[in-house]
Amino acid sequence: MTQSISIADLMTQSGVAFGTSGARGLVSAMTDRVCFAYTCAFLQHLATIGQFSPGRAVAIAGDLRPSTPRIMAACAAAIRHMGGLVDDCGFVPSPAVAAHGFAKDIPSLMVTGSHIPDDRNGIKFNRTDGEVLKPDELAIRAQSVALPDLFDGEGMLRDAQPAEAPVDAATAYIARYIDYFGSQALSSMTLGVYEHSAVGRDILVALVEALGGKAVRLGRSDRFIPVDTEAVRPKDQALARRWAGELGLDAILSTDGDSDRPLLADETGAWMRGDVLGILCARTLGLRAVATPISCNSAVELSGLFDAVRRTRIGSPFVIEAMNALVDEGFGTVCGYEANGGFLLATAVETAGRILPALPTRDAVLPILSVLVDARRRGVTLSALQAQLPARYTCSERLQNYPTAQSQALIAHLEQGPEIHILARLSAMFGALSGPANGIDRTDGLRIHFANGDIIHLRPSGNAPELRCYTESDNPERAAILNEYSLSLVRDYKVPGTT
Repeated sequence: MTQSISIADLMTQSGVAFGTSGARGLVSAMTDRVCFAYTCAFLQHLATIGQFSPGRAVAIAGDLRPSTPRIMAACAAAIRHMGGLVDDCGFVPSPAVAAHGFAKDIPSLMVTGSHIPDDRNGIKFNRTDGEVLKPDELAIRAQSVALPDLFDGEGMLRDAQPAEAPVDAATAYIARYIDYFGSQALSSMTLGVYEHSAVGRDILVALVEALGGKAVRLGRSDRFIPVDTEAVRPKDQALARRWAGELGLDAILSTDGDSDRPLLADETGAWMRGDVLGILCARTLGLRAVATPISCNSAVELSGLFDAVRRTRIGSPFVIEAMNALVDEGFGTVCGYEANGGFLLATAVETAGRILPALPTRDAVLPILSVLVDARRRGVTLSALQAQLPARYTCSERLQNYPTAQSQALIAHLEQGPEIHILARLSAMFGALSGPANGIDRTDGLRIHFANGDIIHLRPSGNAPELRCYTESDNPERAAILNEYSLSLVRDYKVPGTT
């Protein structure tokens, strides 16, 4: 007996919906039935565009949060139900399973909640030729799925099938960087690897050693730690400073949970901003055109390093769309990066006869290695390398457990009315620190420009009940103070007409 269900209805019922990086929700809501249905809908959509048919393989992988193995099993059951074969890549980074899928011309999916706490999880879907984009998400949402009678009253699979023989996606992912950078690219460097619960922690160590560096393992954890590369925890800031001081490290390497967002600390233990890594990585690779979200550091334009810079909404699907447009316009080498540091390579890169193939999905390894290799080649520290860019500094933090509806009501109120009234309202709210507001940008959320050069950007999170705040100023201390001040104002601000 089968039951037909609309994915749109299931999203409403379960609360598991598409955000900026796949479908995410509470683990309690991500039952086997929900995950099975979403996977079937994904494959049904791909079948309509010729990217899936019975007998074709689909790659799956996952991060290290406790709920991931169960969800992977539900996704695998859905693939088999749709007549597909399962390439079980195990627990590897999101970009590794994506690269495996692209190389084999098969779809792939990654079970991960990325940087968010482990009471939540998600599924990130990839087409055979790249991440699913917003039109694909709409098509998946429009599907209806005939669910077989495989689930108990709690929406869990009654019978778990044995896992397939494992497929190795890690070796090719590691070789990608060894082949391009060379076996001595990091020689003489001593690098700490903050492992915590990142799924790519062993791959990072393997890469450092394969490229000639010395890896020092730090902070490995059997408990999932929600490391957010845009809002590094004070504990992680203190750990990095201590490790750098005590161990004499050239840098400290880390990633978020599914290892598609980088963290790189300089020789003092100061974590570098992801959007700075993006600029430095693009410079090292000699890329000519860049797509990046509106929230990223304006040093990318001020540097004069690139022939074209396109600003987008926040989220890799929007960055990919802009990258594709730049490629279509004839720019020979194109990339994208996000404020979280994830780097997307739209075109292949060739250096001294070595070719780095395109990987148009968020990756943590490339920006980390590129910046380290460039610093070593120039004979400078990471802090000195960063100082070569225009003096613009960003900071990002968020209000957690801040309902999305509340965030949306705040933004709607702040941007209500003619622009002259909006600027007056924003000047009154934030003027004590930044003076008069002289411009706004509504590309994604509300980005406020001030006459003194400060920027405050408020945006509801796309995948969690959080309000993000991005700030930019001419020194890091001021950017941090501006961020703290802005969040405190927002936290206490009462939108007229709300309870």
